[in-house]
Amino acid sequence: MAGIPTAIVAAGGIVGGYGVARWTKKRPLGGVALAAAGAVAARGWQQKAGNATAAALSGAYVAAFAGSHPLAKKVGAWPSVFAVAGGVALASWLAVDRRK
Repeated sequence: MAGIPTAIVAAGGIVGGYGVARWTKKRPLGGVALAAAGAVAARGWQQKAGNATAAALSGAYVAAFAGSHPLAKKVGAWPSVFAVAGGVALASWLAVDRRK
């Protein structure tokens, strides 16, 4: 994962997890995709920025997933997923990926 920014992994996990759940009609399968990407992102966060940052961003990842559900009732499913994925990507980039 050395070359892939954690922001892309995290956002991809949220978007991909929803996409897998929607297109397969198997929510648990989407959850597996979401969790797998979250674990990869968390490992990158920990390696690049330490335990505290990894814990904070992992919490943001879970909160974004949870928050996408009520937001979807207001703006629609895909707009909600893209909005929260963008928020997590921005947080990840600011806290981890912009460092050299």
